[in-house]
Amino acid sequence: MLLHIIAVGRIGQSPEADLVERYKARMISPIKITEIAESKAIPEATHSPCRTVVMDERGRALASDALAKQLGTWRDDGVRDVRFLIGGADGHTQSTRDNADLLLSFGPATWPHMLVRAMLAEQLYRAETILRSHPYHRSG
Repeated sequence: MLLHIIAVGRIGQSPEADLVERYKARMISPIKITEIAESKAIPEATHSPCRTVVMDERGRALASDALAKQLGTWRDDGVRDVRFLIGGADGHTQSTRDNADLLLSFGPATWPHMLVRAMLAEQLYRAETILRSHPYHRSG
């Protein structure tokens, strides 16, 4: 299953970019990162069926285990592409939120988009290790 992070804005060379690359390199699942100038430029899904996760402060805050379980369910159901949309300063349009399969939040705080990318990359890696019963995640 392809994990596709689509983010508004450029991360450039930064500590956050280094973190994203570090977790991306550890992943077994294919992961793709696409940077776009504005939310209107969100590319079409590359595989079908696809699920869309919109990162939004009003979304559900899922524990790492719950995110892993959701990704595992989609994988087992034959989903081939999960797109994670990270908005810019103005967030997402109501239409984008309405069409999401999941609104996901890292809590009620507003986070810089560069930091959200790093946090999301880590959570995707953590979810993968949970699904593989790898010791990276020590939740109990």
